[in-house]
Amino acid sequence: MTPELQRMDWMPSPPLAPIDSPLDLDHLSRMTLGDTELEREVLAMFAEQAGRLLAAMAASPAEAAALAHKLKGSARGIGAFAVADAATSLESAIRTGHGRSHAFAALKEAVTEARAAIEVILKP
Repeated sequence: MTPELQRMDWMPSPPLAPIDSPLDLDHLSRMTLGDTELEREVLAMFAEQAGRLLAAMAASPAEAAALAHKLKGSARGIGAFAVADAATSLESAIRTGHGRSHAFAALKEAVTEARAAIEVILKP
């Protein structure tokens, strides 16, 4: 078989169907190469960062779009796709000037759910 026709194994994309958990733990495992200590460290950092970013968005609305973008990237990295989607919606609401408060409330809810799931995972 020629090299052009060989099948290449790519990293799978995030799930297209919703998952039951606020975190895609399979995605997280792939991103951390199965290192459970690294998973725990990354989850703890995300939980702390997400809380700080939400507080900063509330305190400085002018910076909210940039902060939401930052949160979106972090959320995608750990498999918190509902948080990433909510952050995208907030960015869009800020850009269009419509539904900002609703989008921010949805982001807060998604972050709360993700942080609760992280808390359960990190319990000793």
